[in-house]
This record gives sequence, structure tokens and C-alpha cells, in this order.
Amino acid sequence: MPLSRRQREILGEMGIPVWVRRDAPPVSLDPVADASAERPAPVDVRDVAALGWEDLRARVAVCVACAELASQRTQTVFGVGDPAADWLFIGEAPGAEEDRRGEPFVGPAGQLLDNMLTALALQRGTNVHIANILKCRPPGNRDPKPEEAEACRGFLDRQIALIRPRVIVALGRVAAQSLLGSSEPLGRLRGREHAYQGTPLVVTYHPAYLLRSPGEKAKAWQDLLRARSLVAGA
Repeated sequence: MPLSRRQREILGEMGIPVWVRRDAPPVSLDPVADASAERPAPVDVRDVAALGWEDLRARVAVCVACAELASQRTQTVFGVGDPAADWLFIGEAPGAEEDRRGEPFVGPAGQLLDNMLTALALQRGTNVHIANILKCRPPGNRDPKPEEAEACRGFLDRQIALIRPRVIVALGRVAAQSLLGSSEPLGRLRGREHAYQGTPLVVTYHPAYLLRSPGEKAKAWQDLLRARSLVAGA
């Protein structure tokens, strides 16, 4: 099977010589074709459906589906917490500190999330799991691209299948829109009944947004109380 241009580039960067047959078709210089060729390949959920927790973590750690993200990351950020939690919190993507430490929601936003958990009589690591739409940090902390979220979704779906949470809390607009396949603003997604693959899903503000807009914390608290009622009634 002929190598793609990206495969040849990766092998070249590794110092492995690649010979191209003289009769091989020329590499396309069409930017549209190139963009299509380099589109991340989604992780086939059937390919990871039989993986247990540690094997899934190992598969995530070596993923290079999104070449731009894989080439710039320090490490993947798989998720943290109880692998059989009732509560699953999902954000958008790792930031610089998360990329360095390999754990989601650290720094000021993570401290606020921990405080929110404490108010619910919860704590990180006990009956709580925290993950992101993406496992790699986007450059400059930009929003995840739709194709990146699509490529990473198989990993997240397998995590959800293994955890079997009673409720999913989508933290922020990007996570909510990605999970729900919606373009509606967060204000319209909040306070409504949602589900992701059969699991109740509650939409609320991202802790980083609440740090910038503390007046919205009361609304976020109402969202969390709603999530708690779903857990209790599940």
C-alpha cells in the first residue's frame, strides 16, 4: 500500500529513508486535496470497544490521529478520577498546565471545580471522573476543531462505556455543543433535558468562565443541583 505524504514526512523526521517508485503518482499540490488527505482519521469505536481501562489509556498515549496536536503536545491528558464514578465532568481540551502535568482541570479553573465538588459533598477521585473532549492541547489554547473532536470521540465514548456514569456534566459551550451536536448558545442549552448515548447530560458554565463572570455562579449551582437530583433518581 503506498504511503501517504504525511506518513513519508513522519518517517523522514525519524531518519528512516523512503524510496518512491518512479512510476508512483506525484504528490498532489492541490491545497483542497491536501487538506482532505490530512483530515484526522476518527478512532473507530469498534477498534477500542474491547479495551479495558489501562489498555485504553495506553492507546490514547500514542495516538497521532491529529498530527498538529500530536506533534506539539507534551503528553496526552486521558482523564482523572474514579473509573466507576456516578459523576462524569467533561470539558473542552487541556490547557498548558494540563498538558505539562497530564491531568485535566488544574490551576485556578481546576481549583474552582474542586470547590464546586466540595459544595456537592464530592471530591476529585471519589465517585467523580473528569475528562475532556480532546486528549491533546490545541495550540494557543484555541477551541477544538470539529474534525479533532470527531477523531477523539471514539476514546471518549469508550471511557463513558467503561465508567457508566449516572450523569454527565458538560462544562462550557464547546463541550456541550460537541456532545450534543448542536450550534445553540450555552444559554439555550442550559436548563433543558439532554442525554448522551442514553446517559442524562446537564449543561453548565465552564469554571474558567465563572472566574471571569462570578455573577453566573448561582446559575451554575442550580445546574449542579439538577445533576445531583438526576444521580439520586437514577
